[in-house]
Amino acid sequence: VQLQASGGGLVQAGDSLTLSCAASGRTASTAVLGWFRQAPGKEREFVARILWSGGFIYYADSVKGRFTISRDNAKNTVYLQMNSLKPEDTAVYYCASATSLSGTYQYWGQGTQVTVSS
Repeated sequence: VQLQASGGGLVQAGDSLTLSCAASGRTASTAVLGWFRQAPGKEREFVARILWSGGFIYYADSVKGRFTISRDNAKNTVYLQMNSLKPEDTAVYYCASATSLSGTYQYWGQGTQVTVSS
């Protein structure tokens, strides 16, 4: 499975941005697509996840109410709509896939930089 994340950029606080994660290859072997982020000097943290079937959506508390994860199965793409961005959202955002909700994330995209200026 190959994952290609895109859509990052430099925005101001309060702006919105949408990230995309396009999956290719043996996508039938994946069930869950998640977004993670890693800020400079910090550990990677979970942001959101969704089943390819569309259910079991879950968000980190830090983004709940501001970020929305969705998917387009026809395009094998998962999106992360980010609203009301804050400087603390600045990070490299990664998408990853797992074979089940309880499984580990096996495949990772290359990451896309999101920078939010104050």
